[in-house]
Amino acid sequence: MKKIHTFLILLFLTGIMQAQDRPQPKPGPSPVVNIKKPQTFVLANGMKVLVVENHKLPRVSFNLTLDNAPFTEGNKKGVDELTSSLIGNGTKKTTKEAFNEEIDFYGASINFSSTGAYASSLSKYSGRVLELLAEGALQPNFTTTEFDKEKAKLIEGLKADEKSVPAIASRVVDVLAFGKNHPSGEFLSEETVKNVTLEDVQANYSTYFVPENAYLVVIGDVKFKETKAAVEKLFGGWKKQIAPKSTYPNPENVSQLQIDFVDVPNAVQSEISLVNTVNLKMSDPDFFPAVIANQILGGDFNSYLNMNLREQHAWTYGASSSIGSGKYVTKFKASSAVRNTVTDSAVVQFIKEIKRIRTERVPQEVLRNVKAGYIGRFVMQVEKPQTVARYALNIETENLPADFYEKYIQTINNVTADDIYRVANKYFLLDNMRIVIAGKGSDVITGLEKLQIPIFYFDKYGNPVEKPVTKKEAPAGITAKTVFENYLKAIGGEKTVSAVKTLAMTGTTTVPQAPGPLTFTSKLDSKGKMMVSLAMGTMNLMKQVVNEKGAYIEQQGQRKNLEGADLADMKASAAPFEELQLQKRTDLKVEGIEPINGSDAYVIKDGKTTYYYDVKSGLKTAKGKVREQDGKSSSQITNFNDYREVKGIKVPFNLVQNVGFELDIKMSEIKINEGVSEKDFL
Repeated sequence: MKKIHTFLILLFLTGIMQAQDRPQPKPGPSPVVNIKKPQTFVLANGMKVLVVENHKLPRVSFNLTLDNAPFTEGNKKGVDELTSSLIGNGTKKTTKEAFNEEIDFYGASINFSSTGAYASSLSKYSGRVLELLAEGALQPNFTTTEFDKEKAKLIEGLKADEKSVPAIASRVVDVLAFGKNHPSGEFLSEETVKNVTLEDVQANYSTYFVPENAYLVVIGDVKFKETKAAVEKLFGGWKKQIAPKSTYPNPENVSQLQIDFVDVPNAVQSEISLVNTVNLKMSDPDFFPAVIANQILGGDFNSYLNMNLREQHAWTYGASSSIGSGKYVTKFKASSAVRNTVTDSAVVQFIKEIKRIRTERVPQEVLRNVKAGYIGRFVMQVEKPQTVARYALNIETENLPADFYEKYIQTINNVTADDIYRVANKYFLLDNMRIVIAGKGSDVITGLEKLQIPIFYFDKYGNPVEKPVTKKEAPAGITAKTVFENYLKAIGGEKTVSAVKTLAMTGTTTVPQAPGPLTFTSKLDSKGKMMVSLAMGTMNLMKQVVNEKGAYIEQQGQRKNLEGADLADMKASAAPFEELQLQKRTDLKVEGIEPINGSDAYVIKDGKTTYYYDVKSGLKTAKGKVREQDGKSSSQITNFNDYREVKGIKVPFNLVQNVGFELDIKMSEIKINEGVSEKDFL
């Protein structure tokens, strides 16, 4: 079956992703901010309440936070996540439907989790909304029906991430940095979630949803005296209880710079993360210098990493870094997703930029601009109720001085180039850093070995493994022709496939930043005609057409006719089953056998296109394509899953396209020799 063409999808997605990375204008001089102090009181059960009166707008927000110590869940990892999902799905007094209807009636918003709750509304409804928040948080109704539903959703999400390179990379980074037996290193799996029972959820709630470390922050158009009376009435009966506290040894960083590689055969990009753990508290003198150092290295658009990997080399949509802080051990991470072919080169540039900030004093103009930008973002956020609530909470939970945020701007402005140099060497531990890479071993391992950095190999769950065998020779007698013939036989036979004149497919997918699901439509005619579109509701976002006159794409009302290589590429894709023609060619050969999507596949290359056919089933499992655009090359791969029979022919009902992230297209309907007309290709 043909590869669903990604050209117009990539145009749309590139626009989205580049829009997020546009440099922001430089902020002006630092203003003076005044953050109102909360009035506080403590209930007999230990819950602390902070109230900030702000009568500028007739609104109020309530933020309940449980500041419990992190804990592990072992072979029942998922208990806490399921607890979060179930709180708020009705209470012992009110059904889920009635509860949500009342919230909607007030135009309020409310959500719950295992670590607290949040609600906001007009102040005239604040009394009732606070009652609903207390009822939802303190009287949840955990039912078997809702538990089974949420558990199934969680498992389905894990299955969807099974082949996601970013998801695999994120999991392995934490496993290797913290260890599987650490709260920050253990991970969800289908097996651990299946071990969780409704009783486990109820026990988790009873054990950890307690008032000892609870903080309720109330901000907005309220009066302290009235709020105090309401809170005492609603939360005073919350039984006093202490949550258990567990301690864990601090994870140790590696003794030398090393590459930790995870082979993901279906990857068209390598996920690169340079990681070491840190202990950085907000109350530490190093906090602000470390934050600004990170902004310079990878926190801003104009950062060292982004200007190098994205702007100078055009290897990625963005490169960034982050540094965690808080009461517990966290991590420093510099990361990016780059094309397979430049993985080793990108590693060299990551190392170069981290060395640069550790060995060269940052220029005064760069330091001044970064500090101004950071202060500007602080000022823009400081008027928001949720920000004020977070600041008030941080002062309590992070043991900060009362004037921490009043002195915020002054403290940032006091950071010097010498401070940046010092903290970069203290927290960006290049000599004790893991370079975790999840990528296609057959494409990248050889290049990585030339860097002469020790390489260790791990599976997608962080377990040590031997160096993967990335390619094997095909057995004697296996030719491209026999592979194509076996594919046609596997899907229904050449005679049956040749009888297909048209193929119509309809499905749905989602993309980042889009507010809802997109409708995917593809129609093909054996005469070389094709139409592919993505729509949101009734709005057609993109459309691609190949007909006897040529080919064009439409995006947001703008049409572009295709020429040259793009036109030839589109025409080559306009066939329901291209193997009918490929089997007739004598210039193609089997390059070998590679693992992909969990099984071995024969690899056949045709110029910049690569086909993968499962060795056992004969089915096509993937198709890759290298594209050149504006002097830059990019790789896309489409994975073919969930083959089902339609009119005697097996066709994939699930296509997963890797276009910088996983674009998962699920077909709802596929029609053969119906549902296609000439007007589809106009």
